[in-house]
Amino acid sequence: MPELFSLFVVSATFLLAGTVKGIIGLGLPTVSLALLTVTLGLPDAMALILVPSLITNLWQALVGGNGWVIFRRLWLFLLSASAAVWLGVAVLTRVNLYWLSALLGVLIVVYSVVALAGLNLTLTKKQETGLAPLVGLINGLLTGMTGAFVVPGVFYLQSIGLARDMLIQAMGMLFTVSTLALGISLQANHLLTVELGQMSVVALLPAIIGMTIGQRIRIKLPEQHFRRIFFISLLILGAYILVNSSFSII
Repeated sequence: MPELFSLFVVSATFLLAGTVKGIIGLGLPTVSLALLTVTLGLPDAMALILVPSLITNLWQALVGGNGWVIFRRLWLFLLSASAAVWLGVAVLTRVNLYWLSALLGVLIVVYSVVALAGLNLTLTKKQETGLAPLVGLINGLLTGMTGAFVVPGVFYLQSIGLARDMLIQAMGMLFTVSTLALGISLQANHLLTVELGQMSVVALLPAIIGMTIGQRIRIKLPEQHFRRIFFISLLILGAYILVNSSFSII
């Protein structure tokens, strides 16, 4: 793929993904990962989301004033989620990428369907503690294999009764540690080249511009209406990735 065209694709993708995040407060890594997987392939997409995801989610993780409280409650979950990323990337280097792209499609579809259906699980304190390392392990493995941070980690965070502001900050913390672990693991397995790293840095600017645009749109557009459009679009994109990858496997 010509370099200029790649730069255009990456910039346009992060402009769109940043706009989505600016409107509803989430979606930058998921949207950019899905679109870039379709155009550039899964490993390159995982590398390209690193810098924009890290910077935007680090900001989300630090804002809110509840960081220490959240960390004390979720440290085991966050530790297992980040540690398991290494195992997931090890799988990435050994398994047919079409299978993993199909898995990414499945995760995006599941995430979208659960969000559209408004399904909400509730865990007791005992269940929260007992499931923390298992859910973290699964989330880290899937992050390493596909670059997706959301399943089942976001569902777990939504089920433990966090207030809205704490939930947003907790998701930022999960995405931040997952992004750091993913970058280290990709580098260690020679999947993060200098060129991809530089392009990921460049992608930060359109992501920030998009977030600024999205925040302005949010004032005029009902958030719930846009969330529905967003998740329907994400569902279609995930289904496309799944079907396209399945035909490639066949």
